[in-house]
Amino acid sequence: MVLNQDKPSKRLEFYSGVKSVSPILIGVIPFGLVFGILGLESGLTSLQTFLMSSIIFAGASQVAFVQLVSNGTLPIITIISVGIINLRHFLYSAALSKYLGHLPIKWKIPLAYLITDEAFAVTIKRMINGKESIFSHYYLLGSGITLWLTWQTSTLSGILLGKTIPEEFNLGFTIPLVFLSLIAPNVIKYKSHALCALAAGSFAVIFHSLPSNIWIILASLIGLLTAAFVNKIELNIQKKIS
Repeated sequence: MVLNQDKPSKRLEFYSGVKSVSPILIGVIPFGLVFGILGLESGLTSLQTFLMSSIIFAGASQVAFVQLVSNGTLPIITIISVGIINLRHFLYSAALSKYLGHLPIKWKIPLAYLITDEAFAVTIKRMINGKESIFSHYYLLGSGITLWLTWQTSTLSGILLGKTIPEEFNLGFTIPLVFLSLIAPNVIKYKSHALCALAAGSFAVIFHSLPSNIWIILASLIGLLTAAFVNKIELNIQKKIS
């Protein structure tokens, strides 16, 4: 389907969003299956595991939560860790507000709920490329709903069929692959992103032996501070040049 920019419509924008996010579903489906399995293994009931996906709808945070709980991590560390992981949504909102900030609250609330790493990635890429229209929010709606339905279905499948999936499939390995596929283009393109990933990854290894999984918090904070520091230096250089 080719989006007609001369005559944008709600339907074209919606289905363009569905089309753009569809290839990513190959990684989202096993991700949801793994979460369904991990939820039960961590001690949650089937209903609690499913409701976490349908209410919270934040894959990375959900996986981190169940893994930390299953490892006996202190509640305060679990809360802080999940909170730090979700801080990225503030950045997503800030980036999209440039294009969708004019929308009324009745649109902002459901779209905020539907923003995920994948939906943000395809939407912001389209906006930056100058393909936004007066109906761009339908693009995010299409990609967001597609991901939501896929996540709920795959989580439910993991709950119902998890025990029948052979361990040799190693579905857990798909989780880091999904996120790597999303961040790799930006890591290569932007120096601050590359240094952020390098710093966070390096200190995650260094601090991994610390108790209560506090390495997650420390590595994340160091990565964020590194990116902020590099961005500040780049801005100062640009100001001097201009």
